[in-house]
Amino acid sequence: MYYTDTYIIESPDTPLTADLLLEWLAQHERAGRRYRMLKDFYEGNHSILRQPKKEDYKPDNRIVANYAKYIVDTLNGFFIGIPVKTVCSDKTASVRMEEIQKHNDQDDNNAELSKICSIYGRGCELLYTDEDAEVCITYLTPLEGFVVYDDSIARKPLYAVRYYWDKYSVMHGSIYTRELEIPFTDKDGLHFLEETPHYFDGVPMIEYIENEECTGAFEHVISQIEAYSKAISEKANDVDYFADAYLKILGATLDEESMQQLRRNRIINLTSEITDQLVVDFLQKPSADTTQENLLERLQKDIFTISMVANISDKEFGNATGVALAYKLLAMSNLCAMKSRKFASGMNQRWKLIASHPASKLPADCWKALEYRFTPNVPKNLLEEVQTAAQMSGITSRETQLKVISAVEDVQQEMDQIQLENGGIPEDAMRTERVTDEHTK
Repeated sequence: MYYTDTYIIESPDTPLTADLLLEWLAQHERAGRRYRMLKDFYEGNHSILRQPKKEDYKPDNRIVANYAKYIVDTLNGFFIGIPVKTVCSDKTASVRMEEIQKHNDQDDNNAELSKICSIYGRGCELLYTDEDAEVCITYLTPLEGFVVYDDSIARKPLYAVRYYWDKYSVMHGSIYTRELEIPFTDKDGLHFLEETPHYFDGVPMIEYIENEECTGAFEHVISQIEAYSKAISEKANDVDYFADAYLKILGATLDEESMQQLRRNRIINLTSEITDQLVVDFLQKPSADTTQENLLERLQKDIFTISMVANISDKEFGNATGVALAYKLLAMSNLCAMKSRKFASGMNQRWKLIASHPASKLPADCWKALEYRFTPNVPKNLLEEVQTAAQMSGITSRETQLKVISAVEDVQQEMDQIQLENGGIPEDAMRTERVTDEHTK
C-alpha cells in the first residue's frame, strides 16, 4: 500500500487481510483529522471559540463569521438548486430510471452529495439492494468510508470500505470488492465475517470529487475567515469597552457616598477651590474604528474573490440584470462548470453499476446514452428571454428559439403542444404511426 495526497493505492496482487485493513483504517484516520476540521468549520465550530479566555475585567466576545457555510450553500444552490436532469434516448430505459430515482429521492441525494463534496472536497455514493430487491442509493461523507484504487494508470476502484462504531465503541463495517461484500468487526479482535455477493459488476461505491485536488469550496479562505472573525470580535470588544468606560474626575475629591449618589442619580454637582482645573469626562483609549472597518472590508472581498463564490447579498446584485449579472456570476459559473464535469463522471459510474445489477431491469449499456443537464439557479428575466427568442425567428429553428425561454422545461413537448393547437399531429404521434406502418408492412 501507498498513499498519495488524495488517494489510497493498493496492488491487486496484495492479499486482503485484517492487517491490510488496519493499515487502510490508520491512513484514513490521519486524513480524517482534516475532514473533521472542515466539518467543524462548516458547522460554525471555529478556532476562535477555543482560544484561551481573557481576564475577567476584559471584554471577551467570540463572534463566528461563518462564511464557510455561506460559500458552500450559495455555491450548491447555484449549482444544483434546480435538480439535474438525467435524459435517456431510450424511452423504456428512461421510465425505469425515473422509477429508481423516485424510489431513492435522488434529487435530494444529489443535492446532499454535492454539498458533501463542497465541504470535504470529496464524497461517496453507496449502491445496495433492499429487502424488496430494489436498487438503493445513499450518500456518505469521507468520514464514513473510502475507496481503495489499484496501482494502474487507469486508477480503477479495487476495494471500498464503510465503517462505524456502535454505542459500545465496537467498530463494524464492510469491505466491498468487485464481486463481494465482506462484513467485519473489531469485537474480540479485528476479523472478517461471512461474505455475500452484491451482484454489481464492480465496486458498488462511487467517489465524487469537487476538483482534482479534492479541496473544499472554502478551504483556501480559512485563514481569511478566521481573521475576519477575530477582527469583528475585537471590534465588539471595543464597543463593550466604550460602553463601560471609566469616569475620570480631576480637581475634586469624592467620598464613597458621593460616588454612589452620582452613579445612582446620574447628576454631577462638584465644587473645587480651583474651578478652572476641574475635569470631569470619560477615560477612553484611542479608537481604531476606521482601520478595523477597512480590514473587515478587505477580508470580506478576499473571501469571495479567492473562493470564486459570488456575494449575492451585496446590494449591487439587486440592480444587475442581463449581461451585467452574467459577468458578476462568471467566476462562480466557471467553478460550477468544472464541478458539473466531475459530477457527471460520477453519475456515469452510478448508472453503469446500476445497469449491471439484475434488479435494475436496465440494458447494460444504457448509461452510454445518458445526458445530464445542469441548470444554474440564476434569476430569470422572462420578458428579456421572450424578446430574444422572438428576434431569433427566421434565423434559427423553432427548437432553438424555445430553448432560450427558461419557462419551457421540455422543448419537444412544447413543440408538440404548439403543433396540436395549430391543428397538426404531434411529432411523437407521427413517429409512432410511422413505426406501426413499418411493422404492418
